[in-house]
Amino acid sequence: MGKNVSHKGIILSMDQQNTVVSIEQQGACSACHAAGLCSMAEVSKKEVVVATPPFARYKEGDEVEVILKASMGFKAVWLAYCIPLVILLVMILGLLSLGASEVVASVSALAAIGLYYFLLWMLRDKLQNEYVFTIKG
Repeated sequence: MGKNVSHKGIILSMDQQNTVVSIEQQGACSACHAAGLCSMAEVSKKEVVVATPPFARYKEGDEVEVILKASMGFKAVWLAYCIPLVILLVMILGLLSLGASEVVASVSALAAIGLYYFLLWMLRDKLQNEYVFTIKG
């Protein structure tokens, strides 16, 4: 099944489609390889919306474990950090090799990264659907 990133939380509310779980930051978050991905390191409490499992026997106030596949965390690292770094290097080195000034190369690289992050923002709904949390009782 592979490794997963998990956090304990308390169910705040639930309906037939969604369950809202409040997750408190744990001391282990700082040592977790995916702490920057799930943004738990920056906040002490976070609410996560999870699809309500069919035939769920949970109720408000129950303690549950919220799980995300670790592979999704690695994908987030690629999207947020690795690809922009490659864009930056390719733009700067490519434009400098074509004879552009350092200022033009660096401003163009920053504009390309801005365009990339704007594209990610435009695709946020599609990307959000790929990062699916599950509940383990």
